[in-house]
Amino acid sequence: MEPRKLALVGIGKIARDQHIPSLNASKDWELVATVSRHAQVDGIEAFEDIETMLAARPDIDVISLCVPPAPRFAYAAAALNANRHVMLEKPPGATLSECHVLERMAEKAGRSIYATWHSREAAMVDTARDWLSDKQVHRVEMQWKEDVRYWHPGQDWVFDPGGMGVFDPGINGLSILTKILPKPLHITSATLDFPENRQTPIAAQLAFHYPGASGSFAELDWLQQGDPIWSIFVETDAGVLTLENGGARMLIDGEEIKSAEDAVALQGEYPRLYARMNDLVAKGESEMDLRPMYLVADAFAIGERRTKPAFEW
Repeated sequence: MEPRKLALVGIGKIARDQHIPSLNASKDWELVATVSRHAQVDGIEAFEDIETMLAARPDIDVISLCVPPAPRFAYAAAALNANRHVMLEKPPGATLSECHVLERMAEKAGRSIYATWHSREAAMVDTARDWLSDKQVHRVEMQWKEDVRYWHPGQDWVFDPGGMGVFDPGINGLSILTKILPKPLHITSATLDFPENRQTPIAAQLAFHYPGASGSFAELDWLQQGDPIWSIFVETDAGVLTLENGGARMLIDGEEIKSAEDAVALQGEYPRLYARMNDLVAKGESEMDLRPMYLVADAFAIGERRTKPAFEW
């Protein structure tokens, strides 16, 4: 079977680090065009705007969007109106309402749309979900801490409205929680730390309600010094499950557990996302799980805002 032709919109750090290598290594996909005002990929046809690309390349079925969340709706809508399938980098949009609009547009057009959550594809996330499926959860804790200067150097959009601030990485942890826990959880209170010169938080503390559990919380920090901390702890009636390194490593009561599907897990997060997109298009299906975004929206809705010293790059 011939690989599907794909256009990549937004050629920044995440596109170069993850999307392009994953596409180049896949037999299912062929990267044939890019859209970016400032960057190109050697040997690939380049366009500066999506409308020109869509008109010039009707043979391209799938559009993968790696632009920041705030402008992403316009790109996705243009692609759907041109009868193309759409793959959305996380978070899938700047607002929940626009994501619901895109989902309805895709359904009406008979096209697939996929809200990707790359951290859900980490090696041990599915194994953790399976282990927790019949357990009584007593407590949930999440620590998601990294250095914004390393992961988003000089990228002011993360601190602009729609950029989500520390929830840009924190939503990765929330995407894992909403996948592995057997029952839904929701936020009961939040404290959001805003630098005095920025419009999105640089740190957050969240309290959760989970049925039968107590004292569940999350701490998010974008000023972490040293190695990042991407950890989740779930205390249960059968022991403590720990996910470390963003879901790449799993322990039960301190003993490391190996995946039953090591070959699949070792493919990596983004290759698994593209494999899923290929499957959705083949089946004529969509996947728009917005639960992580609901948690972020709730944190902003009920969170207490605290002003912190100015942040400069």
